[in-house]
Amino acid sequence: MPNNGPPKDGLRRDIGVTGIVALGLGTAVGVSVYSVLAPATQLAGVAMIVSMLLAMVPMLVYAIIYAFMGAAVPVTGASYEWPRRFVHPFLGFIISWLRIAGSTSAVIVLTMVLVSYVGTFVALPLKLTMFGLLVFVLIVNLLGVSAAAKSQGVMLAILLGTCALFVFGSVPSIEMSNFKPFASHGIAGIFAAVPLLISLFLGIESATEVGGEVKNPAKSIPLGISISIVLTAVVYLAVAMAALGVLGPEKLGASSAPLLDAGVAAFGPAGRYLIVASAIVAIGSSINATFIIMSRFLYAMAREGMLPSALGKVSGKHDVPLAAILCAFVMCCVGLFLPSNLVFLFLAVNIPTILKYCATCAAAVGLVKTRPDLYEAAGFRSSKGMIYALAMAGVGLGILIIIAGWTADWRPYALLGAWATVGCLYYSVMRRRQ
Repeated sequence: MPNNGPPKDGLRRDIGVTGIVALGLGTAVGVSVYSVLAPATQLAGVAMIVSMLLAMVPMLVYAIIYAFMGAAVPVTGASYEWPRRFVHPFLGFIISWLRIAGSTSAVIVLTMVLVSYVGTFVALPLKLTMFGLLVFVLIVNLLGVSAAAKSQGVMLAILLGTCALFVFGSVPSIEMSNFKPFASHGIAGIFAAVPLLISLFLGIESATEVGGEVKNPAKSIPLGISISIVLTAVVYLAVAMAALGVLGPEKLGASSAPLLDAGVAAFGPAGRYLIVASAIVAIGSSINATFIIMSRFLYAMAREGMLPSALGKVSGKHDVPLAAILCAFVMCCVGLFLPSNLVFLFLAVNIPTILKYCATCAAAVGLVKTRPDLYEAAGFRSSKGMIYALAMAGVGLGILIIIAGWTADWRPYALLGAWATVGCLYYSVMRRRQ
């Protein structure tokens, strides 16, 4: 299949550090914080805070690897390009192929939860409203990555503002007795909650996927990722401690909408409006960020001839990968027919994401071994031994996380296995034609 490439020099470099932070924080701070605190508190009690800190460890490993790779090789569609270049073309293909399913599932679960939150005020037809949200995100992305990133920045400012209002406004309602006993479920409970809380930090590295559109990427990407992970940790810890202080571990653990209940307890009926507004902005920013990233790795795959060449063309007034954006929209529309079970959808999202992290770790090792010139030129790098150690740790942690999810629901594994099989057949046919 021929690769014609874009008709112009490439995508515009319009994204600065603020855009990187908005993409990373917008992807990470999404639906999980509004749902996962309750089951985590059931498992660990107040010590869920410790579980949250432990859940950061894998993402810190991956963040360092991504900051290094983003500084050394800033490209659009990085999760495809890095494994393809530094490990094997098939690895880049199959990771991105699986991420088509994962990103589709992510957009569906996000739009579904967003409609559910809005539905607490007004009854809405679920699927039709989800489709309307997809159309809106499509329009924003057709205006260019700069417009999409700016919309992320606006939503990020609103999100941080509402979270700050919730945290500081909850202080008068916090009871210190709610933090005792601290580790009521012991060490076992603390570790049992970690796999759930890992989902809070997934996506913090998202801006590396648009590395070809970042201004001064060698410095901006490492700095943006660092700021993103610090802000994410601060937001989560502050919100979790405020919710625990207001409700206590028993009420928080039993709640089906923990932040909503905490907001009502702290602010009265007005708290419902605050939390729903925060949820709308947080989840909306995650939808936008996920859609941007999905269109960019479709674009990158097409640029290398792994998908139809039309998807790899930059066109339109705003220099966007128009066909890739439309393809991402169509895939998300197909995703409206997926099961509405949240556990199923979360696993369908997380498995390809973790596999992407593992592949990037392998690519980091390949880059250090085969391209010492890129390693030496990287604006952000650790020692070679440290990169090897972090990469091996990242792969090991990823495998453990994937295995741990099997007991929750086997169906996403079957679906992704079938999708991977289709991908392998497509890859084989496509290579023969080339």
